[in-house]
Amino acid sequence: MTQSYKELLAQREALELAIAQARQNEISSAVAKVRELVAEYGLTAQDIFPGRGGKSASPKAVSKVAAKYRDPATGQTWTGRGKAPKWIEGQDRTPFMIA
Repeated sequence: MTQSYKELLAQREALELAIAQARQNEISSAVAKVRELVAEYGLTAQDIFPGRGGKSASPKAVSKVAAKYRDPATGQTWTGRGKAPKWIEGQDRTPFMIA
C-alpha cells in the first residue's frame, strides 16, 4: 500500500486545490455576512476599524526640526539629521552652529 512519490505529489496538488476552493467559498460567505451587517446597522469603516487612518482620517502632523547649522557664505541651513551637506562635510561643525 505504499504510494509513489508522483502519486503523493498529485494528491498534494489535488488537496491544495480543494483547500484553495474551500477558503474562497468561506471568504465569499464571510464577506456577504459582513456586508449584510454593515448595511443593516449603517456602519462605517471608522466604526469597524477605529485605529486605522483611512482617507477620511486627518493626516498626521509632521513636526519640523529646527536648523542647528548655517553656512555663513550661502545662508543654507542643516538640522544635523541625515547626510551632511557638502558645505559642512568633513569639517568641525562648531563654527557653523546656530546660537
